[in-house]
Amino acid sequence: MIFYKYQGAGNDFLIADNRDGSVALSERQIATLCDRRYGVGADGLMLLDAAEKHLSDASCCTDGFRMTYYNSDGSGGMMCGNGGRCIVAFAADMGIDTFSFDAADGHHYADIISVDGKEKTVRLQMKNVASYMHYDALTGVNVPSDGFFLDTGTRHYVRIVKGLDDYDVVSEGRDIRYNAHELQPIGANVNFMEPSDDGVLHVRTYEKGVEDETFACGTGIVASCVAAYKAGIRPSEILPGGHVRYDVKAKRDSLSVDFLPLDLCDGVAESVFLTGPATFVAKIEVDV
Repeated sequence: MIFYKYQGAGNDFLIADNRDGSVALSERQIATLCDRRYGVGADGLMLLDAAEKHLSDASCCTDGFRMTYYNSDGSGGMMCGNGGRCIVAFAADMGIDTFSFDAADGHHYADIISVDGKEKTVRLQMKNVASYMHYDALTGVNVPSDGFFLDTGTRHYVRIVKGLDDYDVVSEGRDIRYNAHELQPIGANVNFMEPSDDGVLHVRTYEKGVEDETFACGTGIVASCVAAYKAGIRPSEILPGGHVRYDVKAKRDSLSVDFLPLDLCDGVAESVFLTGPATFVAKIEVDV
């Protein structure tokens, strides 16, 4: 079986072209492939599937493709922002020129802004953010805190912190992911965010399913930017039409998020876009 490895801001994935429907992997097989010691190694695995045609609902139809995403432990059913950019880059490398696709959280589209060798810069439309709540992981919901809970295609908890470079993301993230009562039983990814004097948001994320810190989390970066706006943190730029943009630094790479803030009665944010790198790493043939 042939996989193609891509990384988006250090978040790495194995991707297979499954438009013919020939790829069928068990949860255990996915976990083994993603294992960094006994497998190939990746934060997640994706299948580029043929687009589904829902004749009863024209809004679900697409001439693009379907992104099927799995965490490194084999669990699925969620969106991945860095994965979304990587599967768009992969689709382009496979000769697909319509970057319109369905994922677990709905329909998405994207543009490739630039190409530099094996790296593409992809601007990916994310789902609208319908609601949020203040949430203190220690004391409960709806209390004044620096914590927020949002769903940006995946469930996220965001905490504003100081001293992020030295923050114990793994132990703090694991504790919140498993022990915060209101997040159970599904759990949530846990993001720690710190604004800097130069207008850049610094974000680090503990991801469930990986059960460790990853170099970046796309849906978590989106959640952190929306939470930053709700917390009164000034955007990097005010765009025409009331849109805002935040520049973000993950562990190593830079990304940006732009969106239109909404009054809570209408939602939280719409026209949400995540922009960042997606880079081809290797073509890998494995026996499964």
